[in-house]
Amino acid sequence: MSHPNSINTAVPSSLDPITLSAEAVIAQLRTMRSQIEDVTPLSKEQRRLVQERLRVQPKPVVDAAINVIGVLDNVSQAIGQSLDEVRRLQDDSLRWDAAEEEARAFLKGIEGSNLNRRQRLALIATQAYSIGSQLAKDPAKAVLVPHVEEIKRLKRVSRRRKPAPVPAPEPSTTPKA
Repeated sequence: MSHPNSINTAVPSSLDPITLSAEAVIAQLRTMRSQIEDVTPLSKEQRRLVQERLRVQPKPVVDAAINVIGVLDNVSQAIGQSLDEVRRLQDDSLRWDAAEEEARAFLKGIEGSNLNRRQRLALIATQAYSIGSQLAKDPAKAVLVPHVEEIKRLKRVSRRRKPAPVPAPEPSTTPKA
């Protein structure tokens, strides 16, 4: 039995999770992306157009139309796709929906963790500035004065509001004489 305050020196088992650095995660994501057959980033405009097309053809309509392919071989021949090929595409779409959701949850977790890191950094920075400001009052610690002054300057600059954009003058609607 181990003591609660003792250091665990046991050799990690294959069941212990491996902690990855940000760089290792990036490398693994890039490797995964290179191994996925069809990763197609879309521009905002392309994404908007595809989403508009999907609104015109909701999923129940698409599913019902796919069933038409199986009714007559003429339909399959006309579109150049067998029902089996279309069903595989449909199945792939459902599987990749699940992968997309998992990736989105993963990204949300990374975002949350990084927000927490930034919050901790901000708290540490606030504490360092506060302590540094107090210590800088002691002539023996005057080396801190330029650092504290720089932080004050940066804080003032960051508080300045950017001027609001000037709206373009509206065209005159009065007829010219």
